[in-house]
Amino acid sequence: MHVWFCVLQPEEVENDDGVYDDEELNEGEVNGNWTPQEKALHEARLKAKAKRRLRKSSSRDSARESLSEAVAGEAGADPNSPKGKALQNHDRKSRTGKGRGLPKKGGAGGKGVWGAAGMVYEMEEPDAKDPNYDESAQGDTVYATVVPELEEGELEKTVNPIVQEYFEHGDTREVEMLLKELNLGPHKYEFSSLAVSLSLEGKASHRELTSRLLSDLVGKVLPESDIARAFDKMLKDLPDLILDTPEAPQMLGQFIARAIADHALPMNFLSRYKGRVDCDHARAALDRASVLMSMKREMVRLDNVWGVGGGQRPVKHLIKEMNLLLKEYLVSGELLEAEHCLRDLEVPHFHHELVYEAVIMVLESNGETAIQLMVKLLQAFWKSGLITLDQMNRGFQRVYDELPEINLDVPRAHSIMEAFVDLCFQESVITKQLRDACPARGRKRFVSEGDGGVIKS
Repeated sequence: MHVWFCVLQPEEVENDDGVYDDEELNEGEVNGNWTPQEKALHEARLKAKAKRRLRKSSSRDSARESLSEAVAGEAGADPNSPKGKALQNHDRKSRTGKGRGLPKKGGAGGKGVWGAAGMVYEMEEPDAKDPNYDESAQGDTVYATVVPELEEGELEKTVNPIVQEYFEHGDTREVEMLLKELNLGPHKYEFSSLAVSLSLEGKASHRELTSRLLSDLVGKVLPESDIARAFDKMLKDLPDLILDTPEAPQMLGQFIARAIADHALPMNFLSRYKGRVDCDHARAALDRASVLMSMKREMVRLDNVWGVGGGQRPVKHLIKEMNLLLKEYLVSGELLEAEHCLRDLEVPHFHHELVYEAVIMVLESNGETAIQLMVKLLQAFWKSGLITLDQMNRGFQRVYDELPEINLDVPRAHSIMEAFVDLCFQESVITKQLRDACPARGRKRFVSEGDGGVIKS
């Protein structure tokens, strides 16, 4: 057996402070009589220990270098630069190892944590913008329609068609429904003034409809104060209104009196203006209203202040008005007044009744005066176009059909009728066909017994 003696050469191994470890070197020299296995194990231990020391020293040096570079960079970097901002924004962790040692957010900010111990949450209203918002789970939802407020310039464009259509159908409920759908805002009172202004330029039936409309809308859509404010505005605008309607002061006075009677205006409306009106036109309107209000009920009825309202009135009332018109004409003989009264009735579809009543009045009268006046009246209405051909024919035809019954009360009805028809034809009031259609009374009579039963003509 050969025994090898090996002298361990001293290795340059540094300790933690960079000094060579003499104890290890001496240990290698003292234990020179090692077996090969012990010797190999010892060498492996020394190499591993050296590697650990080398690794530890290298990581320590790199940490020192990075820390020194970071400090130098923070000191020299521009705070407005992106790098400087990044260092300021993201340097949240303490690099010095110092801190208060408290938990983050007081122990209430970790994952899966609902808050600090003992915290009581208040009831929060559900947010409709929350992604987890469940509409069905929130109960009944109420939807409200928001109508934008009409501007002052759009008010007249919107209200005028409503009033014009109302003049055609006369249904106040439809107007009430349309106004409730609009948002008139602070300009609500102007609806009344616009309606009255339009009726001043129209017919008497339009003014009657406007008075009814104000009476039906007060307390529902329009308060009494808004209607009073509208009439205040119209009294101030009278100098402009008379340019288009010269009779505006008198008409406005009638509107005021009718509105007070219908409780659309307060009873003390007229007393507010005593001694406070400087405009002559406004004073005339208020005087007209005061006179109408002071009259007795037997003398004037304010619900008929606008006269007969055309087709809105009953047929019996229209017949009565036409009879009164013809009687006044026979007394006065004024054609213009009769024409004016017929136009005010506003019933052109019912003018055949005037022709019928005129012919009946001629048959029941005595003398030629009534015949001459009625022919003159019908001729004037025919030439002015107030009575059309169809209305003239219908009026005469109605008399033709009832002539046998009329003859019972007026024995001379046939002869008077023939004379009147011939005169109307000569004055070009009726056509030849209508004249020929007039029934003629038979001239035959029965003979007495001495005639032998022969019929004599």
